[in-house]
Amino acid sequence: MATDPTAPTPTEPATGWSRFERHLDLFLVSFLILFFELACIRWFASTVLYLTFFTNLVLMACFLGMSVGLMSARRKQDLTTLIFPLAVAAVVAAVFIGSQRGSRFYVIDVGAQKTPEEVFFGAEPGLSGDLDPSRLVVPIEVLAGGFFVLIALSFVGLGQFMGRAFDSIPNRIAAYSVDVLGSLAGIAAFGWMAVYRTPPELWFTVVGIVGLRFLKNLSWMQAGFAVFLVGMVGTWSYLDSAKRSTIWSPYYKVQYYEKQGLLTTNNIGHQTMIPVGESGAVYYLPHVLSRDAGNKPFDQVMVVGAGSGNDVSAALQNGAKHVDAVEIEPVLNEIGRNDHPKQPYSDPRVSIHLDDGRSFVRRTDKSYDLIVYAVVDSLVLHSGYSSLRLESFLFTEQAFRDVKAKLNDDGVFVMSNYYRQGWIVARLATMAEKVFGAKPIVIGLPYRPEIKASDSLLGNNFTYIIIGKPGSKRLESIRKKFEAEQFFWVHGRPLSNLEVKDSFSPTRPQVEGIASDGWQKIGPASVDAAGAGPTPTDDWPFLYLKEAKIPLLNLRGMAIVGFLSVAILLMFAPVKTARPNARMFFLGAGFMLLESKSVVHLALLFGSTWVVNSVVFFAILVMILFSNLFVLAFQPKALAPYYVGLLVALLINAFVPMDVFLGLSGYGKVGASCAVVFIPIWFAGVIFASCFAGSTRPDIDFGSNVAGVILGGLSENLSLVVGFNHVLFVAVGFYLLSAALGRSGSRIEAR
Repeated sequence: MATDPTAPTPTEPATGWSRFERHLDLFLVSFLILFFELACIRWFASTVLYLTFFTNLVLMACFLGMSVGLMSARRKQDLTTLIFPLAVAAVVAAVFIGSQRGSRFYVIDVGAQKTPEEVFFGAEPGLSGDLDPSRLVVPIEVLAGGFFVLIALSFVGLGQFMGRAFDSIPNRIAAYSVDVLGSLAGIAAFGWMAVYRTPPELWFTVVGIVGLRFLKNLSWMQAGFAVFLVGMVGTWSYLDSAKRSTIWSPYYKVQYYEKQGLLTTNNIGHQTMIPVGESGAVYYLPHVLSRDAGNKPFDQVMVVGAGSGNDVSAALQNGAKHVDAVEIEPVLNEIGRNDHPKQPYSDPRVSIHLDDGRSFVRRTDKSYDLIVYAVVDSLVLHSGYSSLRLESFLFTEQAFRDVKAKLNDDGVFVMSNYYRQGWIVARLATMAEKVFGAKPIVIGLPYRPEIKASDSLLGNNFTYIIIGKPGSKRLESIRKKFEAEQFFWVHGRPLSNLEVKDSFSPTRPQVEGIASDGWQKIGPASVDAAGAGPTPTDDWPFLYLKEAKIPLLNLRGMAIVGFLSVAILLMFAPVKTARPNARMFFLGAGFMLLESKSVVHLALLFGSTWVVNSVVFFAILVMILFSNLFVLAFQPKALAPYYVGLLVALLINAFVPMDVFLGLSGYGKVGASCAVVFIPIWFAGVIFASCFAGSTRPDIDFGSNVAGVILGGLSENLSLVVGFNHVLFVAVGFYLLSAALGRSGSRIEAR
């Protein structure tokens, strides 16, 4: 491919690069940036309390640093010396803050969780000091802003080296293909480490070893200081881990306190293994209710979110003939298999399915007497690309239809959790009634005669929602039993242990050794759904968001990220001497939204598992590689046909509901999904590669493209308002701007 004769001579390092070295170094720096990015996303979110709730933050910080570095490629100062000191500073700060969760001096506030616009499980006031006036309240967005700066600056040097490598290779498409191959290798390497649950010490060792190739100007003093700090952090990490078992699963940092049976994930208490039957009466409730309403035990049971096994144990002890235990997190399941006091997973009646709950419900051909959502709350986002949580697609109208289709005519579906807010309970009850066509039974523990959408349910307020198909004998028998009698039990102990034959009683039972006030009344609550907000759908799967709007927490975070991004760009990028490429900028913004939608789409169809995520990201890069090969082979002369193809593909994505694809089966679903996801990516890749092929400043052009990703990441928050499908209209706008702002209209610059 001919190059522009007016193009400046490629930048060469002082020592000179051979052709092989140029390609090798571009490959290695691309590998390192992708690997380091994934390590940062995993580690910072699991170490700094609540940082995992901030959509895209670490991802955007990585892209910002890379963008600034790329645009600084021709700057004389070597910015690679920033990598180790700033990265180490970020790690040290994260370890310090992560170890100070119970600090006497400050408390982290996540969007005023007493009356939140969006609920984040584990971030309630009671867990963060109850906003004690003697403590300094640190908003999570301010803390996040500090880490945004440190992480971004850690990537500036790598971005600069990448820009110089791009500059040194005249064939831009070949250079970009090497970049993509390096990124693919980075994804594969980190995925391999996730499979084998390697600790972060190994991740950062890889970063350090590969990074040494690019740190030629690091002084001995800087290197010694970095090694000293890393040694301190490593020592602290070792001593801290000695107190408990720490396992890095593909989703969480899981900490296991063996004596208490407690499991924490990302520093937040998640679940406790208990000897169900001796304690944990709430796990018995659906079985006791059904039994005492005159029904036989549930024969076929599915437990979604089986975790370490408490709900599975309750089902087995109450006569289940078979239990399908579905759990997405392999480490929690493994600990339950090994150490649960009742050993439910060793029972031959149990089948374990390490899978996404929605995906399993949709695929199974069995019917069930009882389907349980067992305290399903993941405490983590699905990926760094969207506001989706691991369990989001379990709580939509379409998901409830899937559950309904798998219930026997007399079966029941049970959801239970500490839902925190009345509007969440009201929304679930409303959605259940709408989908199932029957009125649910809602039970609050402790007893509440009414639950309003405006109620705060913080603290020890547990809620059961029980629903079935119209005419379900089990559901109606429980409802009639409640209408006829009252139900009492001792908190924390099932009635079977007290030898009380009939759990229902018009008065508190008299049992020797149990005071009358030791009994809890249990009964249905009426639900006032006024103000509960919209019911979630697969396009808008935001159960924990009160209204279809961007919460103030997110808006403040967006403002902080935007301000800091501009400040860092002005500080490092040559904004006075080099003009950013507007077309490349908006191509990057559009592609980020397209990539986010692709991840969400395939997570819905094939499961929200880390394996699906990894395959999607890998496939996207492969599709970009195919786009590069197409441009190399055919050298498109005009972009207009590809823009038209891209916009048509985006509009199809925007207008066709995602649940349409759920109705397809086998190869049809795979083929249709890949077509709607990867065809627009191919068109976008051809447009980018065609523009990049004629670039006279690949460092500025690629840096502008990466900077656009930050705008796209911030714009992803609009999905909270319009849903994932319609956010593609924003991507359409970005791509139209890229076409309009191209320096030669719809034609490609001379090469």
